[in-house]
Amino acid sequence: MPWNDARPAVDARPPVDAGPPADARPPAPAPSRLHPLDNPTRSSLTGPHAHFAERRGRILRYPPEVTPWVALPDAPESPEWADVAALAGPGGVVTLAAFQEAPPTDWEIVFRAEGVQLVDVSVDAAPDPEAVRLGVGDVPEMLELVARTRPGPFLPRTIELGPYLGIRRGGVLVAMAGERLHPPGWTEISGVCTDASVRGQGLAGRLVRAVAHGIRERGETPFLHAAASNTGAVRLYEALGFRLRRRTEFLSALVPATLPAAEGARGAAPR
Repeated sequence: MPWNDARPAVDARPPVDAGPPADARPPAPAPSRLHPLDNPTRSSLTGPHAHFAERRGRILRYPPEVTPWVALPDAPESPEWADVAALAGPGGVVTLAAFQEAPPTDWEIVFRAEGVQLVDVSVDAAPDPEAVRLGVGDVPEMLELVARTRPGPFLPRTIELGPYLGIRRGGVLVAMAGERLHPPGWTEISGVCTDASVRGQGLAGRLVRAVAHGIRERGETPFLHAAASNTGAVRLYEALGFRLRRRTEFLSALVPATLPAAEGARGAAPR
């Protein structure tokens, strides 16, 4: 199926050294005052996924080999965008998920897609007898499936974000789904993909229900994102019991090649 997220370009380079920290123990960025799903990347990185957070000032991001998303404050100003640029480096790609603010006018937008955010209201969540838990040793095969099906960003360490389930046929991984963003009380279902050889057999729906079951077992609520243009995926999720919460946007933008010096030196917090 076409990917259920947005497919931005990814800059997998390590973060640019932002210089020594102004304070050896800088305060942690405050969580959003909005609903946790209004700024889900920030809610995740100031909550259950705080151990992944790399930061400069009030800007947070996941390690680039885990997932490309960067988290900004709800209403970023020029100093925050300067910190984003310092993390990514001149000419670097910055990827924003489910975020409404526009980057500075001198940043080139290289990818933009309208998206939808859907939440579980009546999903018939249940384990699947054919689904198996995938592990680190399965990552090469998972990356091959992603390359064939393009469900959205799935990188060598994405599996660290949460359990992934897969279905094999003849020993070959042909479908998978798992967890990504984790705002408090919520978990995103992501990486939903099915090989062309087995499409139409309902494997994607079965895996979504199975992943949702695991999320519900923890007392959390599943949600997911999809490209608004991916009407087939949206219909599937609605048929499973997800409902539209809001429309949103995914984008990637290039940091200008020449940047003014950022005010103050801020370091990335250790994981």
